[in-house]
Amino acid sequence: MTRLTALLAILTVCCALGVVASQHNARKLVTAIEREQVHTRNLEVEWNQLDIEQQAVAALPTVERFARGTLHMAAPAKGDQLTLNPAKGG
Repeated sequence: MTRLTALLAILTVCCALGVVASQHNARKLVTAIEREQVHTRNLEVEWNQLDIEQQAVAALPTVERFARGTLHMAAPAKGDQLTLNPAKGG
């Protein structure tokens, strides 16, 4: 009977240690998930800021100002323009 009691006591201690280890791992995983969620939110904020910045830079007046000022580009004169009409075959 004492052997059975000792065996049950050892099994109980092993099970208790297993529960403690399992809870510790679960807490570590929850912490890692929360850390990644914060990182995800930060990346989403940065993405939104970059998207807004891209829209501002790609706006037509900004592009036109850059083309005229920095690249010294200008619209072609009316005589230099050629308009194609694909419905009439060119």
